[in-house]
Amino acid sequence: MRAMILAAGRGERMRPLTDTVPKPLLEVGGKPLIVWQIEALARAGLCDIVINHAWLGECIEAALGDGGRFGVRLRYSPEGEALESAGGIARALPLLVDGDPAAGEVFAVVSGDIFCAYDYRRLLPVAATMAGAAQPHMHLVMVPNPPFHPDGDFALDADGRLSLDGAARLTFGNIGLYDSRSFIDIPPDTRAALSPYYRAAIAAGRATGERYDGPWENVGTPEQLADLDRRLRATPA
Repeated sequence: MRAMILAAGRGERMRPLTDTVPKPLLEVGGKPLIVWQIEALARAGLCDIVINHAWLGECIEAALGDGGRFGVRLRYSPEGEALESAGGIARALPLLVDGDPAAGEVFAVVSGDIFCAYDYRRLLPVAATMAGAAQPHMHLVMVPNPPFHPDGDFALDADGRLSLDGAARLTFGNIGLYDSRSFIDIPPDTRAALSPYYRAAIAAGRATGERYDGPWENVGTPEQLADLDRRLRATPA
């Protein structure tokens, strides 16, 4: 299974840091944000990784190269202008699947904006059950609601089914499994948000989820980045 790291955002809230450095390359705990994700994916055996980029994308490619020093293969899907998540995935499909995307291949996608200790090996058996399904399914990793998003996104029941309505709501952690068939109708280089796609899958009963309670942060501002950096440097290796 292949993986994709979404890294095309401009990082407006992180300015002025991102005026000269793309957000994925901002350092925290002694290494760039995106390197934490690359290393975590590698530990799970997800060593074929696609990174999309737009703003200062050439800096990302120059810094990370072909991924050899991380024990992975890195390939890039450049976007002249950020296409949003679904549009970026659609553009990168030729790199994420071996053959015809209409045949349905499952891949993992994680946002380059987050810092977490999620074990991506948890996705492997789920991906195996999704492969070959008659209809494309999604699987989303959900986290407890952070202070900036107290109302959450979706409800998750005891059987791992997601619903749009429900009292015990959680927040989508920007980690998911997707079927290539979900994106084949997006025209090339079209801006398209991901939210309508996972909402449609949830409404149709084609989305499962899991709860993750470990460290997870959507690093959005210089203050958040500095606070996380202090905590990581204070933690014994």
